[in-house]
Amino acid sequence: MNAPLKTDTLPEWRLDDLYAGRDDPQIEADLDKARKAAAELLTYQGKLVAARGEPETLGRRLDETIALYEVGTNALYGVGAYASLSSSTARDNPAWAKFEGDFRTKAAVIGAEILFFTLEINQLDEAELDAALAAHAPARRWLPWLRRVRLSRPHELSAELERLMIDRGPGVANWVRLYDETLAKLTAKVGSETLTLPETLNRLSDPDGARRKQAAQGLAKALEARTSTLALCLNTLAYEKQVDDRWRKYPSPAASRHLANEVDADAVEALVEAVTEAYPAVSHRYYALKAKVMGRKSLDYWDRNAPLDAAAPRTYSWPQAQEMVLESFSALAPRFADTAQTFFTEPWIDARPRAGKQSGAYSHPVSADRHPYVFMNYMGERRDVLTLAHELGHAVHQTLCAPLGTLLADTPLTLAETASIFGEGLVFERLLAGATDAERRGLLAGKIEDGLNTVVRQIAFHKFETAFHAARQQGEVSAEEISAIWMEVMGESLGPAIKLNAGYEHYWAYVSHFVHAPFYVYAYAFGDLLVRGLMEKRREDPQGFAPLYEDLLAAGGSKTYVEALAPFGLNPREKAFWAAGMTQLERLVDEFEALV
Repeated sequence: MNAPLKTDTLPEWRLDDLYAGRDDPQIEADLDKARKAAAELLTYQGKLVAARGEPETLGRRLDETIALYEVGTNALYGVGAYASLSSSTARDNPAWAKFEGDFRTKAAVIGAEILFFTLEINQLDEAELDAALAAHAPARRWLPWLRRVRLSRPHELSAELERLMIDRGPGVANWVRLYDETLAKLTAKVGSETLTLPETLNRLSDPDGARRKQAAQGLAKALEARTSTLALCLNTLAYEKQVDDRWRKYPSPAASRHLANEVDADAVEALVEAVTEAYPAVSHRYYALKAKVMGRKSLDYWDRNAPLDAAAPRTYSWPQAQEMVLESFSALAPRFADTAQTFFTEPWIDARPRAGKQSGAYSHPVSADRHPYVFMNYMGERRDVLTLAHELGHAVHQTLCAPLGTLLADTPLTLAETASIFGEGLVFERLLAGATDAERRGLLAGKIEDGLNTVVRQIAFHKFETAFHAARQQGEVSAEEISAIWMEVMGESLGPAIKLNAGYEHYWAYVSHFVHAPFYVYAYAFGDLLVRGLMEKRREDPQGFAPLYEDLLAAGGSKTYVEALAPFGLNPREKAFWAAGMTQLERLVDEFEALV
């Protein structure tokens, strides 16, 4: 690691408020609860369609059945979260892998039993549904969830084929498991050390250029040795998606993600175009300036995140990180800080890096009646403090919208990323406010690089996925071909000031989003540029902003992104909106250039 932070004192979560262990009888009790809810729901099969001429009866049955569906969902989410959370800190433990795999199988069986439910809802006409909700007032609260269910109406299959898809799910998920286990076991030889993947990635921001180079080359060799396995996972899952998309008549590989996010493909294309057009003025220009500061004409790829100061970067202890996050959240509104504080008081954060723990960070919601958990690998650097703020932003969001219930609290990714990125922005403002002139340049560089990693890099990832999935439709894509696509899109985004030396062609292999959630990545850019717009609104009216922002978070998935942003006077359907966000990032580069 770059700094002498003692990671053995960092918090680890306790999951015993979920279950005491794999053998806890409550696990089977909750699975039985889900089975019973499914069995009761099954007694309604055919009764929604049968009541289509009786609005009050149909409304009442919709209310009863959706409530039952939520009961079963809560039970399954509890066990599923326990399996996922436990496994993520023990990817080297086959017992947890088996537990997670067995749960998926059991959940798939339960899901198959109630497959008819959403299919039957989608047999109803819009007029019939509207009349039912008008006739039975309690059912109206489910309208946002029903709207989301109805979005998939054109892409549904027959009940038999839908069941087949569910039954095949656990087998397909094993390819994800293989990918995760492969990366969890990966170690890189870095000089005289043997480092895990998170430790190696962290070393890429070391102030010592020789140590960065060693880490980069060590990681490249470690990935190269595993590319055949990782490419097979990526190819197999892409083919499975291709088959699913073809049967469901999705017009493009990204279309199902757009549907889940409740965004228009045109809006995403406008975002991609706006960011791509800004490459020269933002990323290309910044990396050229960074090379100048470092006394170079160009930078090797392992210098992309290098600190500008030769001295070791400042290390933040866990208490310091906690204080910064809470004070930053409090400046927005005390409720945000109070909610985040609970995650430090309770054992709900797992921050300690260790063998077998997977890389990355996330905030995992369980169900509306149970709190989220935060997962990260804390190394003590500024980026880690911002990651903590990011994930706690998610956790606060998930907590604030919990009163809606699990189904309505479920937030599309495009809106789900706003709270997290906003949390990062608040902490950065605090860091910048307390900086000396000497520190300001480094902080600006860090902020710009965070923006480039969140916006430019994620859009490059999106373009990589788009090109890869297009190639996969023509047949299996070799590891060498995947690498060629990767080098093309990354070279386009980074610009001529970054040299993509030998070994970088393998770096696609560790980006888990490509496997876990295809076409997820643009949500980060979407969220970042939305936040830039929101933060401008906060600067205009800090007092008036907080309650509007709290309303946005508390609305969860009950509003579309267009509806949620309307009170702020923002229209994300316009390309100019995204271009304005990139202009804000360009202004940061201007400010940095003035200090060079």
